[in-house]
Amino acid sequence: MCGIIGYVGDKDSAPIVMAGLRRLEYRGYDSAGIAVISKGRLQRRRSVGKVELLSKMLEEEPLKGNVGIGHTRWATHGKPSQDNAHPHTDCGGKIVVVHNGIIENYIEIRERLQAEGHKFSSETDTEVIAHLVEHHLKRLGSGGKALSDVTEPLFFEAVRQTVREMEGAYAVGILWEGCPGTIIGARKQSPLVVGAGQGENFLASDVSAFLERTRKVLFLDDGDIVLLNASGIKLFNVDGKKREISYTNVQWDQTMAEKGGYKHFMLKEIHEQPTAVEDTLRGALLPLDDKTMKAEFGFDSEFVKKIEKIQIVACGTAYHAGMVGEYVIEHFSGIPVHVDLASEFRYREAPVRKNTLLIAISQSGETADTLAAVRENKKNGGVHTLAICNVVGSSLTREAQSTFHTRCGPEIGVASTKAFVGQLTALFVLALHLGVARGRLSADEGLKYAHELLKLPQFMRDALKLDGDIKAMAERLAQRGHYLFLGRNANYPIALEGALKLKEISYLHAEGFAGGEMKHGPIAIIDEGMPVLGIAVKSQILDKMLSNLQEAKARGAHVVAIVSQSKHKLKGDIDAELAIPVTDEYFSPALTVIPLQLFAYYVAAARGCDIDKPRNLAKSVTVE
Repeated sequence: MCGIIGYVGDKDSAPIVMAGLRRLEYRGYDSAGIAVISKGRLQRRRSVGKVELLSKMLEEEPLKGNVGIGHTRWATHGKPSQDNAHPHTDCGGKIVVVHNGIIENYIEIRERLQAEGHKFSSETDTEVIAHLVEHHLKRLGSGGKALSDVTEPLFFEAVRQTVREMEGAYAVGILWEGCPGTIIGARKQSPLVVGAGQGENFLASDVSAFLERTRKVLFLDDGDIVLLNASGIKLFNVDGKKREISYTNVQWDQTMAEKGGYKHFMLKEIHEQPTAVEDTLRGALLPLDDKTMKAEFGFDSEFVKKIEKIQIVACGTAYHAGMVGEYVIEHFSGIPVHVDLASEFRYREAPVRKNTLLIAISQSGETADTLAAVRENKKNGGVHTLAICNVVGSSLTREAQSTFHTRCGPEIGVASTKAFVGQLTALFVLALHLGVARGRLSADEGLKYAHELLKLPQFMRDALKLDGDIKAMAERLAQRGHYLFLGRNANYPIALEGALKLKEISYLHAEGFAGGEMKHGPIAIIDEGMPVLGIAVKSQILDKMLSNLQEAKARGAHVVAIVSQSKHKLKGDIDAELAIPVTDEYFSPALTVIPLQLFAYYVAAARGCDIDKPRNLAKSVTVE
C-alpha cells in the first residue's frame, strides 16, 4: 500500500524524490515524508494528507543534498499523524527508515530497546527498525569507535543484523549520517525494486516512481539487501553473501502513466480496455496447441489430462474475475473449479489434493493475502501454481511455478478496470486450451471460439460508444441512495463487480446478486425509484433474467437493462436499455462490465468524488 522512493546521485535529491512520491500516490496513502542528507546531516519533513502539502512545506523549508528517501504511508500501526508519518529516526536523529509491511514482533523488540534506554516518539512498528539499526551500530562500533567512524561495511552489517531479527513482511530504505553517500534497502514479502541510472541510482516500491529517469531495473527477491551509491549497486543475501545482479529492461515509459487527455486515470483505463485485451491475446491464443500452452501457462496437455480440480484464489476485483473463470473453465473443459477469497482460503483446513491446479490472480502480484495463500500451498507440499498477473517480476510471479502475464500496462486508478478484463481474457484463453487438451472441444471448435475471442476488442470499442448515454443516465440517478445489480451464470460475478465499482468510487450503497436469488431476500429492499441494473444479454437463461427484471419493475424499481444488440422482449418493462454487441455468453462478461464501469465512474463524477484515489482504499494491498 505505502510507497517508497530513494535517490542517490549527483543531483539535488528532494525534487526527484518528490516527483517519485507523486507517481506513487495511486497506491493510496494518508501521510507523506522525506529525508535528505544535507552537508552530512539528516533533515526530514513530514505531513499528514496529500503530497502537495509536503511540497508546500519544502517550499518554506527547503532540503538540499544528493541523497534522499521519501515515503507515502497507509496506516497499519498508529493513526495518521505527523509523528507516525515516515521517515522514522533513531534516538539521535542520525538514522532514518522508510518501511512498507508489518513487523509482527515489533512490540517485543520495542520493549527490549526501551529497557536499554531507547526513547520512541511514534506508535508505529517502523520506528523500531531505526532504533534496532542504532543498537547494532553501537554494538559493532564498540571499542572506542564513534558512530561517525563506522564505514559502509559495518552499516551494512548493522542492517543485516536488524532484518534478521524482524519477523513479518518488510521493504525498507535506510539512510545514516555516518555513511552519507549510501542508501541500504532490504525486502521480505513486500515489493522493492532498484533503478540503475547514469551516475544515479534509485530504490522504490514500484518502478513507476523512477521510470522517467531509467528503465534499467533490478527486482529484489526475499532476503535481499542492496547498497546503493552514486557510482554503483551491490547486492547481498541476508547471510551476507554477495549476489549476482540481473537487470530487467522495463518497456513501460512514463507517458503510459499519464492521463492522455482524460479527466481521470480510471476513465482513461476504461477506454484502454480493448487494447489491453488485444495485447493480452496477442501471441497467446493461436494456435491452440501444446507449444503455445507451454509458453503461456507453463504446462502441456499431459499435465492437463491429470488435473482433477482447479482452485482459484484472489481478492477484490480479481476474485470476481476468478468467479467468471469458474463458469467459463467448467463450461469449456469440464474440470471442476472452486473459487475462494485468498484471505479465507489460507485459513481453511480443507487440503489441496494432488492433481489440483492452483490459480492465483493479482493485478500487482503483491497482494498480501494472495501471496500468503500461495506460500501456504508451497509449505504444505504444494501443487502446481499458475499466477495471472499484470506486473513482470512481482512477488507472485516469483512464487508461482508458471505465470500468464496480462499485458495491460500500468493501471493507476485505484478501482481496477483494464486489469480486470485482462484477467478475464487470460481465463478465457486458459479455458479454451484446457478444453482442447482434454478433448472436451475438438480442434475445430477450439478454433471457432478462438476467433470469437479475437473479435472482443472491436466489440468492446463498440460498447464504449455508450459513454455519452451512460453519462447522462448516471447524472440522473447519481443522488439515489441505494442500487441493486443483477446477473446470472457467468454474468453474476459482473453484477458483483458493478456493485463493487460503485461502492469503491462513489461511496454509495450497492449490492450485487444472482438474479434467481432476488426472491430470497433482496426483493424486500426494492422501493419506488430504486435503480436496478440487470444484465440481460443473449444466453440460455435470458427468459429467467427477464422475469427477474419484470418483478423489480412491478415493485417500482427504475430498471436499466444491459442487452444484446438483437431483438429482445423488454419493451415496456424497463426504463432504459444499454445495447452491446452479441458474443458467446461465456465471453460476454468482458463486454457487460463496461457499461457498469462507466456508470460507476459517472455517478462518482456527478457526486464530486476523488475517483482515482477514493477514500480508505489503496491500489496495492500489500498487508493482510
